[in-house]
Amino acid sequence: MALVPGVIKGLGVTFGEIVKTVTKGADTVQYPHEKEAPPPRARGVIALHEENCTACMLCSRECPDWCIYIEGHKTLAPPRRAGGKPRSVNKLDRFDIDYALCMYCGICVEVCPFEALFWSPDYEYSEPKIADLLHDKTRLGQWMETVPEFESYEAGAEVKQKKVPRP
Repeated sequence: MALVPGVIKGLGVTFGEIVKTVTKGADTVQYPHEKEAPPPRARGVIALHEENCTACMLCSRECPDWCIYIEGHKTLAPPRRAGGKPRSVNKLDRFDIDYALCMYCGICVEVCPFEALFWSPDYEYSEPKIADLLHDKTRLGQWMETVPEFESYEAGAEVKQKKVPRP
């Protein structure tokens, strides 16, 4: 008998939702014709800022799906100070992300120490062929146009300082 009041209460909630849907209309968005703006921190596609990438391969090593492919070579750069010796730097030759394998965990974005990877809220990049989901560095660079500006921290939030290695 204790079950009956709970069932009646549940039916009352259900009936209330039905009445609300009939009078107000459904919350369904007719997707291809109407598009909702994604939330500000939505995870859509990963964008690459190629100038910041040093081909350290940290993102590739930390990726649980192994969907990031990086190739690079070492080259000599001018010295930092006058009279110094030339330094060796990595140059990026290939940076590909296979979105057919990616599970959008965001580890690559979080682990990048040089701020070369960013989340873009753009989510419409389906392809008729699965092979076209392999985005190269040129295509990943095009996604940078859709990356929103950095939102300032809320009042009272702690800002973590990046550790700067000592010389």
